Amino acid sequence: MKYRKKPVVIEAFQYDGDMINSIGKPYVPEWAISAVNNNTMYYDGPELFIRTLEGDHHVTVGDYVIQGINGELYSCKPDIFEKTYEVV
Repeated sequence: MKYRKKPVVIEAFQYDGDMINSIGKPYVPEWAISAVNNNTMYYDGPELFIRTLEGDHHVTVGDYVIQGINGELYSCKPDIFEKTYEVV
């Protein structure tokens, strides 16, 4: 059988190694800042990780961090993201 992904709208940002600009202000969605504050996303040294039901996932610079339709967070490689999602 073949299946097609249902059209859903997600929120995401592309991780560039930081989430705060040079004057100390966040430039990512508020849910990302909340995720850092509640330890769903965390830094281990300079590396960013996301706590998921499947375990902790490493976020590489260039990856997209996605908030799914149920509020879950996960990372996605840029090539997969661009094949799967489009700007709305």
